[in-house]
Amino acid sequence: MKPRIALIAHDKKKDDMIALATEYAAFLKTCTLTATGTTGGRLINEVGLAVDRKHSGPFGGDLQIGSMLVEGGIDAVIFLRDPMTPQPHEPDINALVRACDVHNVACATNLSTAHLVLSQLQAKEAS
Repeated sequence: MKPRIALIAHDKKKDDMIALATEYAAFLKTCTLTATGTTGGRLINEVGLAVDRKHSGPFGGDLQIGSMLVEGGIDAVIFLRDPMTPQPHEPDINALVRACDVHNVACATNLSTAHLVLSQLQAKEAS
């Protein structure tokens, strides 16, 4: 089964997400991708990935992805968070990260862990 990955990035981390996705583009093209609205739009337009776009995070996109995760529809979450900027939808963000913990779903919240998760998934698919 193709890995099902959710991709989310706060505003100040969107450029990092595009760089990450560009680096892993060949692998990500073999995955089923879901993303919040603006991040998904950039991934489609700038990296050429096929992405199921949900609402923007502040408008419920994090919760939509959390719901998919709870239903077993997400295998890993790459959520590049901006820890230095207060987010108006912080409760939704915490709920998504908590759902990852409760359902034992890998959740990378910075570039280091994102590289680890993606490289591991890529290696698993190659074997």
